[in-house]
Amino acid sequence: PDGCALSNDGGPGSAPLSPGPESCPVCVSPAGGSLTKLAYYSTVQHKVAKVRSFDHSGKDTERDHEPPYEISVQEEITARLHFIKFENTYIEACLDFIKDHLVNTETKVIQATGGGAYKFKDLIEEKLRLKVDKEDVMTCLIKGCNFVLKNIPHEAFVYQKDSDPEFRFQTNHPHIFPYLLVNIGSGVSIVKVETEDRFEWVGGSSIGGGTFWGLGALLTKTKKFDELLHLASRGQHSNVDMLVRDVYGGAHQTLGLSGNLIASSFGKSATADQEFSKEDMAKSLLHMISNDIGQLACLHARLHSLDRVYFGGFFIRGHPVTMRTITYSINFFSKGEVQALFLRHEGYLGAIGAFLKGAEQDNPNQYSWGENYACSSGLMSASPELGPAQRARSGTFDLLEMDRLERPLVNLPLLLDPPSYVPDTVDLTDDALARKYWLTCFEEALDGVVKRAVASQPDSVDAAERAEKFRQKYWNKLQTLRQQPFAYGTLTVRSLLDTREHCLNEFNFPDPYSKVKQRENGVALRCFPGVVRSLDALGWEDRQLALVKGLLAGNVFDWGAKAVSEPWLVDSYSEWLRRLKGPPHKCALIFADNSGIDIILGVFPFVRELLLRGTEVILACNSGPALNDVTHSESLIVAERIAGMDPVVHSALREERLLLVQTGSSSPCLDLSRLDKGLAALVRERGADLVVIEGMGRAVHTNYHAALRCESLKLAVIKNTWLAERLGGRLFSVIFKYEVPAE
Repeated sequence: PDGCALSNDGGPGSAPLSPGPESCPVCVSPAGGSLTKLAYYSTVQHKVAKVRSFDHSGKDTERDHEPPYEISVQEEITARLHFIKFENTYIEACLDFIKDHLVNTETKVIQATGGGAYKFKDLIEEKLRLKVDKEDVMTCLIKGCNFVLKNIPHEAFVYQKDSDPEFRFQTNHPHIFPYLLVNIGSGVSIVKVETEDRFEWVGGSSIGGGTFWGLGALLTKTKKFDELLHLASRGQHSNVDMLVRDVYGGAHQTLGLSGNLIASSFGKSATADQEFSKEDMAKSLLHMISNDIGQLACLHARLHSLDRVYFGGFFIRGHPVTMRTITYSINFFSKGEVQALFLRHEGYLGAIGAFLKGAEQDNPNQYSWGENYACSSGLMSASPELGPAQRARSGTFDLLEMDRLERPLVNLPLLLDPPSYVPDTVDLTDDALARKYWLTCFEEALDGVVKRAVASQPDSVDAAERAEKFRQKYWNKLQTLRQQPFAYGTLTVRSLLDTREHCLNEFNFPDPYSKVKQRENGVALRCFPGVVRSLDALGWEDRQLALVKGLLAGNVFDWGAKAVSEPWLVDSYSEWLRRLKGPPHKCALIFADNSGIDIILGVFPFVRELLLRGTEVILACNSGPALNDVTHSESLIVAERIAGMDPVVHSALREERLLLVQTGSSSPCLDLSRLDKGLAALVRERGADLVVIEGMGRAVHTNYHAALRCESLKLAVIKNTWLAERLGGRLFSVIFKYEVPAE
């Protein structure tokens, strides 16, 4: 590990060790709350499958029956950020962990922020033999918030009381600024954030989490924060609070006020000659403080013309009563014009920001980061009927891990409206029937995935053992998602597939289909010249239909199907043919799907026809492996072999009219809001005016409803009976969706 950081939810705070030759980034901010956060950076060694062409220099070799390329498994180092929550009870064990693993002998200073910089200063200095310097609280908080909003697609959510589940995640806005951040620690700080480095404190209040805790302790004699929240979840505030109906005998029609609104917090306690329960008093207190914070936040949002307000700090804790009251208050006072947003990782903001501040010389913001589902805990349900003991995670900590991606990811410039773009077709969080079906589907497929993983490494002595560990890890994830479908944001088929890939990688199965793809690519390459000759012998209209059928057939052959269903479920072919009779497109961007027949006998003949029409082509393939999808490195070798057989492809590659690029993704699906920055730049430079997306994962599970600023073609064969029926078709139904944007 190269460094770490700690923070505590008693207020934002962290302590990164200054990076450089004399130290490494570590962060600590154990404050007055009950949780301490540790943030650190490490390098992780993973196996990766690499492909390269055979060296045939100086040889006259018959290559018909040998593989088209060789595969080797190599070790690769990747960067990972770890964020762990400890209970303060275990602060000494946490500091021991830092001392044993994360602090090198040349480290002299640890920087801290928040209340813990004072409370635990002596303990930190004694344990770590380091001088404690204090960091700016607000800077760390803002840096952390910006980081999660930019790098975790489903970070922010709204809370809806009567929904099932109650969390509704927001698709990340490509431009996160400006926004209002309301941090509720001991008190309340309200910050207007305008850019990465420009923000200002615009207001606050002394009535915050510390007020709830302190008054709650006086009223109920309960000293623990989580126990107070648990009491509040079981209380009835109307036994203590005076409502509008208590004052006016019903709703106040003249003022438009509901009879159930609170007219006076704790109003009944002054006149009632009775004892009030701890639960009722805790609930009244929680309502009073949450309503006050909500109104204050709303007023500042309106004052600064902001419609997005993010809430963080230890007072939130994912507690439903708190989120519900703040949401109601914001909505009531703004008349629905301001939105209350909560964060999946609000408890980590200070630690993340402190780490980033400590690691500034390495400029971590120049990279994109992705949540590692295999190792992250996910958002817990905060169901009111669960007490603190039941709500605690196994062990003493909660974990978030972020992997550094090779290249920065950005929006596809051709998206019609990036803020409203939603990649996924079905929201399994919301659709209980679909969720049950797909979770069962992935459970039933698990045995096959395990067998494939073991078979992909026949020379490994521990492959079977690692595959069983993968099985257990992924099975546990699926069971978590049955109970908490919102754990990692919006649950979709894409997230289930991505979680499986993350778990496979975690147990060193980087590409279980590598040898299958190698074999299928070899067979398809031998068929390529014959397929091209057959296509060239057809008349123009017959050839266009044959090319489309070739794309569809290649897409389905990996599942072993012999035919597709007629008639086509979505059929825009006649419109596409009519368009082809017009002028050629300037540049086509094609997102490829499977290896073998699909890429070689489906996509490349289609690409070749576009090139003959005078259209430039950008062929985009996955950066990393997923199922049997073709990767960028495999596509380079395939294109080289095809160029050796076909002068059209050969000249297009040489003249850069055919460009092969990577998507930045290692998923069987496609998120057009997170694509390789180089691909986006090329799309702009070449003026792409046609986007072709093929395959069930990319064109049906995702992007079926994606709206683009240019013409698009979405092709797939529905290879799942349930999904086909859901869409109104049969197994192996064809989707051929040609769309032209409105003028």
